[in-house]
Amino acid sequence: MRRILLVDDDAAIRDSLTNALADSSTEVFAAESAERALGLIGGGVDIVLTDIRMAGLDGVALLRLLRERAPQIDVVLMTAYDDMATVVAAMREGAAEFLVKPLDLFELRRVLARVFEDRQTRARAGRGAPTTLTLLPEGHPGALVGHDPGMIAVYKLIGQAAAGRATVLLRGESGTGKELIARAIHANGPDASTPFIAVNCAALPTTLLESELFGHVRGAFTGAIGDRKGRFALAGRGTIFLDEIGDTTPDLQAKLLRVLQEREFYPVGAERPERTEARVVAATHRDLEQMLKNGDFRADLYYRLRVVEISVPPLRERRGDIPLLARHLVHLASVAAGRSPPVLSREALNALMAHTWPGNVRELENCLTRAVMLAASDVIRPEHVQSGPATAEAGSNDDELVTLDALERAHVERVLSATRGHKARAAQILGVSRPRLDRLVRKYGLE
Repeated sequence: MRRILLVDDDAAIRDSLTNALADSSTEVFAAESAERALGLIGGGVDIVLTDIRMAGLDGVALLRLLRERAPQIDVVLMTAYDDMATVVAAMREGAAEFLVKPLDLFELRRVLARVFEDRQTRARAGRGAPTTLTLLPEGHPGALVGHDPGMIAVYKLIGQAAAGRATVLLRGESGTGKELIARAIHANGPDASTPFIAVNCAALPTTLLESELFGHVRGAFTGAIGDRKGRFALAGRGTIFLDEIGDTTPDLQAKLLRVLQEREFYPVGAERPERTEARVVAATHRDLEQMLKNGDFRADLYYRLRVVEISVPPLRERRGDIPLLARHLVHLASVAAGRSPPVLSREALNALMAHTWPGNVRELENCLTRAVMLAASDVIRPEHVQSGPATAEAGSNDDELVTLDALERAHVERVLSATRGHKARAAQILGVSRPRLDRLVRKYGLE
């Protein structure tokens, strides 16, 4: 018999999930608090499914205590608060999974089935629950914003990557925030107090880049009037972020491979190698697989870099995050300008939602920084957020050029307006479930 302990301070959720999950092979217990749950864990519990935001001990504190007192129990966390700090904390602490409310029962059952399957696999191998992880003192990186499922997946990987010192490869288009993710991994890791050093590999010619990374000795080349430490030496046990690593030459790739394999490098002109303990996080927007086929990127370096791989979704694939990102970026731009944040009008927000954002979050940031400067009346209007050439959906009156997302958003907004925000009635008219409507509202920023 499989046993699940459900912890939530909402009686309706406890009742509905207990009825939904219990069957002939699964027994479900329920507790209204983390304190009560700790008194029940001696009864052969396999999985604890717990809410995070509760009075008294919260779900992350319960997770931490379970890792100490009953490490054989797997913990699945659920919450309506899907910000980066919460997800990273959960995964960094050792949660088996993190689910966002409102829950999709099909997804919940799938996750629980996978966790039970993992338990059986570990049992056959004679191993217990995953190794306990220690949560860092709270310190929010603060720059990553979004609650799209694609970003939640990124947050989970940040938490998991931060637990160790494995090499990480970040993939994604320019402007998606790869450096911010690298900084988040560093800030949530065991060596967060050590240096984080970023190097743009595309910004320097190879000869200068090699000296920048590895340093040089006096007389190594014209102008080398003294020894100079490189970025790897300056990083110590910290993190060195190699941005645009796909733009490096084969010669430099060979030297980077030696760093990853042997943990040593030669300063330019030196006869003896130096050791490094720096953790490497690399990033690229290039198609490395095609570069491998063309012989432009070393296969051995490619596999050394891909110990942990994180793919960052472009902004057009997470349009529901645009309202949240826009308000965040307006606030940042206003603080930098020394003024109170202007208000984003609904029309301006609609214009932002209609744009395709080929430059991703960086383009959105530049657009809103300009808008903050132009919004003299403390209201950002559509004319303030023009961003480059008009997109097809924003610049044409032809219905066939309007995206499906734009049509769906407009229809949902129209139905909510007609029902005066009555979500149960709106869901009935739209022919969707209430949880599905809630997800659409969040996706299109219609709260």
